Amino acid sequence: MTLLQALVDDLTTLNDADRLRRLQPRGGVDFASNDYLALAGAPRMRAAVEAALARGVPLGSGGSRLLRGNDPEHEALEAEAATFFGSETALFFSSGYAANSALFATLPQRGDLVVYDALIHASTHEGMRIGRAATSAAKHNDPSAIDETIAAWRRDGGVGRPWIAVESLYSMDGDRAPLGDLMAVAERHEAMLLIDEAHATGVFGDRGRGLAAGLEGQENVVTLRTCGKALGCEGALLCGPRTMRDFLVNRARGFIFSTAPSPLIAAAVRESLRILADEPGRRARLAALIAFAERTLAPCGVTATGSQILPLMVGADAVAMEMANALQAAGFDVRGIRPPTVPPGTARLRLSLTLNVTEAEITALADALKELK
Repeated sequence: MTLLQALVDDLTTLNDADRLRRLQPRGGVDFASNDYLALAGAPRMRAAVEAALARGVPLGSGGSRLLRGNDPEHEALEAEAATFFGSETALFFSSGYAANSALFATLPQRGDLVVYDALIHASTHEGMRIGRAATSAAKHNDPSAIDETIAAWRRDGGVGRPWIAVESLYSMDGDRAPLGDLMAVAERHEAMLLIDEAHATGVFGDRGRGLAAGLEGQENVVTLRTCGKALGCEGALLCGPRTMRDFLVNRARGFIFSTAPSPLIAAAVRESLRILADEPGRRARLAALIAFAERTLAPCGVTATGSQILPLMVGADAVAMEMANALQAAGFDVRGIRPPTVPPGTARLRLSLTLNVTEAEITALADALKELK
């Protein structure tokens, strides 16, 4: 018996259920990353970082934003992001997880109700867990279920503010939320609509402004814009009304008591936004690659989603991991996804399309998948 025996037992249980996670180095053709527009290593990004260093932008912030850590690069990024996405204000966080956690732990108040999509990200659950508001799950992509949940809450005496939480593009299924219908529900109930645009930002919408671009700027809309996916950097921006920003600066413990993100990264994200505006060809090439991949991979059982996320549903955890291991051995970086990331019985291969791959490599992946059948 060791002092950490309970932890050892839990790890053993995970291993026996084929759910033990291990870190592994990247290798093979990239069908796993979220670097959708291949900006992480783009020459313009490297040049922007070099220029920022040359003009004296520091790597570290040296403290929280409320102390000495509030750098001009943070302020410049937030101003440019608000203009770019069409929101009143923006607030920069160190990661999407940190931003989502702070958002849901802070904005909904005691007496409010958060109705969230059943497939919402884990960071939302973390924020709700430590928040004050009541919460209720709704069937995936079902605005009528959200509508009825809020109506029933009102009938039972609920008098606070409803908050509707969704992702615009779901990271494991690749499907889109019916944002127009959800906005109608929000307006009917005077609810706030919180939209996680992590996987849509940079890929969809005018200039890569996301699937929620048409809703941005309205008083009841808050969006999360992750900077570590299509934008090729790290961090996240919460975009919304000025009251949102001011309240988070004053009440969000995850913001107040965290060292501010790197000013150098803020400078890099500013360049990412400019690339989105300047180089629409990246989105066009990715759209063409998605269409090619859907045609090529359909005979292998891959689900066409119209997005850069293409799942191959497997079912059994062990089988999904065996297939992923075989593809990795063949030179393709494909990862198996198991519960609790996805619901039980829906283990899958998550194929992520980026501009880091070619049509020839997609064809080669299809051939490798056919050999596994």
